[in-house]
Amino acid sequence: MRYPLSRRAICGPALLLASLAPLHCHAAEPRAAVASIHPTAGNTASGVATFIEHGDRVLVRARVTGLPPGEKLGFHIHQFGDCTAPDGTSAGGHFAPHDSPHAGPEAEKRHVGDLGNLEVNAKGVGEYEREDSHIALHGENSIIGRGVIIHSGTDDLTSQPTGNAGSRVACGVIGITKAGAMNIEKMAPIK
Repeated sequence: MRYPLSRRAICGPALLLASLAPLHCHAAEPRAAVASIHPTAGNTASGVATFIEHGDRVLVRARVTGLPPGEKLGFHIHQFGDCTAPDGTSAGGHFAPHDSPHAGPEAEKRHVGDLGNLEVNAKGVGEYEREDSHIALHGENSIIGRGVIIHSGTDDLTSQPTGNAGSRVACGVIGITKAGAMNIEKMAPIK
């Protein structure tokens, strides 16, 4: 018996559906990203920032050494994942895909990249931990491939357009990684 539908007509859609199946299976898993942070010219700051996505929120953690003790330093996601300029300016301005003003991380309307300040302890180690609902690891507010910047001064959370946070002392590029491959528990505990 011959069937009126060709093998191509049946196999084509079946292959398409089979290729989409893995996307559906992994959609509910948390996604993760990491940035290795390196000093800009004349600075000593270095560290790591991690980003773990759970639903509509992203847990942001950072630990950076070589910073001035006792300071609060601006911590932002910038438009480009480009740290090639010696002063970090190749990362562009704050990541702001919407027409929102610069503000603190708690503000409803703000640049997506406005994360506030990194708290630096007496040993020059800056730490940050916060869940954020503005950034994402996919879609319009995705931070994948963008830059993370540590500034030389405190972000005042109000001055436009950047919070008057000063020059850039460190820069990193945010890249996607496996959540299971990243052991954030090995990072020093945030107190």
